Amino acid sequence: MTIRDLYPTRSGREPRMIYRTEDQVVYGTAADGPIDAETLDEYNDNGFLNVEQLVDATELAGYQNELNRLLVDESLDDDERVVREKDSHEIRSIFEVHKISQLFGDLIADERLAGRARQILGSDVYIHQSRVNYKPGFYGNPFYWHSDFETWHAEDGMPRMRAVSLSLALTDNHAYNGGLMIMPGSHKTFVSCVGETPEDHYRQSLKQQEIGTPDETSLSVLAEKHGIELFTGPAGSATMFDCNCMHGSNGNITPFPRSNLFVVFNSVENTCIEPFAAPERRPHFIGARDFTPVRA
Repeated sequence: MTIRDLYPTRSGREPRMIYRTEDQVVYGTAADGPIDAETLDEYNDNGFLNVEQLVDATELAGYQNELNRLLVDESLDDDERVVREKDSHEIRSIFEVHKISQLFGDLIADERLAGRARQILGSDVYIHQSRVNYKPGFYGNPFYWHSDFETWHAEDGMPRMRAVSLSLALTDNHAYNGGLMIMPGSHKTFVSCVGETPEDHYRQSLKQQEIGTPDETSLSVLAEKHGIELFTGPAGSATMFDCNCMHGSNGNITPFPRSNLFVVFNSVENTCIEPFAAPERRPHFIGARDFTPVRA
């Protein structure tokens, strides 16, 4: 069966801006979960929502200890799921963390996380990707502006915009240590990118992405239209955002690391097929091929 590509990318000489007309943003209602109607409406309009305290202080201490344990776990030294900074070789991300860590796996399946995702997406969900991001003090490199969906569509074969990301702060997020930036409302415009996807592109892109990043003109148009919001908050707070939000973060030259748990929930009605703009699928620990629904 041929599936129509609504979001062509990495195939033309010029970038395009494609307005989102056929994909909803919110599929559920306030009766379906813990998010109230007003917050769902704001999520629909802006593409994100904030939770001031997703986990309490006692739980948070356990997750921080688990993060620190993973960072020094020698059994992960040669694990390809561990991505290191390009220059310093400090750990940048640990992927498939829900399988590496039982503690994080249980948290991701918790209704506070997975339940909110089901409510937004209006269906059962599975974990398309999970990781802990560790932006170390002094050496944390930036994440350039991008839409996650562009990559998931091009390289993982995600057909439609029916996925949601959740970022749980494991350290305090300040304005000066590389916090998340989002262009509110940008999720309703898809920016196609130029440049063909090389083989094994993930090896380079996880350290510093170039192919699949939007052009400066499109970014300027979106920023002028929507503005930029910087997310700060204490450890234990969380942000959920639509898969097509234009987002990024600055580098961290402060002494204070910025670490977070990041998980992508995709609808079981939106499972990945063959990549739309890549010679082969990325490894399963980056783009899952196990579509088993998350159960509490």
